[in-house]
Amino acid sequence: MRTFLVLICSLALACVALGAEEGKKKEKEQPKKKGAQAGQVSQPAGKPTGAGKPTGAGSKKTSMGAYEGKGGKTSMGAHEGKGGNTSMGAYEGKAGKPAKGGKATGAGKPAEAATATTAGKATVKGKATATGKPFKPQHFNLANKPKPEIAPAVTFQQNRRIEGSQNWQGSNYTVFRNYSSEWHDQGWWRQRYNRIVVIGGGAYYWNAGYWYPAWGYDQANSYYPYDGPVYGYNDLPPDQVIANVQATLQQQGYYQGEVDGLLGPLTRTAIADYQRANGLVETAAIDQPTLESLGMA
Repeated sequence: MRTFLVLICSLALACVALGAEEGKKKEKEQPKKKGAQAGQVSQPAGKPTGAGKPTGAGSKKTSMGAYEGKGGKTSMGAHEGKGGNTSMGAYEGKAGKPAKGGKATGAGKPAEAATATTAGKATVKGKATATGKPFKPQHFNLANKPKPEIAPAVTFQQNRRIEGSQNWQGSNYTVFRNYSSEWHDQGWWRQRYNRIVVIGGGAYYWNAGYWYPAWGYDQANSYYPYDGPVYGYNDLPPDQVIANVQATLQQQGYYQGEVDGLLGPLTRTAIADYQRANGLVETAAIDQPTLESLGMA
């Protein structure tokens, strides 16, 4: 009988000891669970937080002082997830509401902060300027004859200066300031210049990067719609230079006439309009800064 009582007491003591040990374990584990709920631990590494889905119970504050989850506020003062708005005053997510005048976008699509403009296009008069790409010169089949109805001939005046050129400042306009009309026979021109071309009833000589009218070269035909220098490039004759300028200005909406290689009033007006719109000196002539702006030089 005594032995039986000793066994019962031993079992009772073992149960009590086991229960106390389990109670201690529960007490140790319980603070850890409470701490995880209070601190709002983020999702495991490698899993991105889904837009509009909270990372835990309730929208808790993260370590960066921002909010995650449904309607949560980011560290940039904006919202993420369903109904959230971005820091740019626009909206992300489904059926976002505007904040500070922002405009809601479609479901799940971020709003753009600004409308992108097309590169290389000027806002002046809505006309495009040069894109910075090198211009590829073209060869045009030109009639190579006078058109006085479109480009009237200039009457020769000895030592005539280009009107207004005294106001064109800078080394790029020196040739225009110094130019004056001269009349000489063919022999005189050939002795001084080894490159002379006859185009559309007028002769032009080449000198230091410019084409000039060679008045008197052909005594019977002296047709010049413009009395002044024409800046040359790519080893093109003056009519091809003019035609390429006309074609480029035509593409950009400045020139509405025919590509004929004649520097008449309509072409010169288009050049002046382009120069004005792009902050160039209004020479109404084919000069180096204008061709550079067009990407031709």
